[in-house]
Amino acid sequence: MNDQKLTPQTDPKVQVSASPLRCFTGAVISGGMGFAVYSLMIAIATNFATKPIHSINPLVVKISSAVRTLVVGVVALGSGIFSIVAIGLLALGVQLLVQQLTKEKSSEN
Repeated sequence: MNDQKLTPQTDPKVQVSASPLRCFTGAVISGGMGFAVYSLMIAIATNFATKPIHSINPLVVKISSAVRTLVVGVVALGSGIFSIVAIGLLALGVQLLVQQLTKEKSSEN
């Protein structure tokens, strides 16, 4: 048998440059995911609010309250991260667009 590698060799040092279109596309995707996670958080919080804890044991009430707070908090953190990423990508896209426009105007002069 032959022990040759069948996969083609790729250059690991190839870097893809950022473009305004890529940034705006990423911002739309991240913003959509942030909105979806936010909607999920609202649904979870509403579900927890409509179903109270039925227990007399104070330890059960405290633990379940802590778990509910933790679940809503983690989902809110995910929503916030996606939203911040969307804002950052949008700002980067605007910056790259302005740089391209000023570069074209300076090259005309």
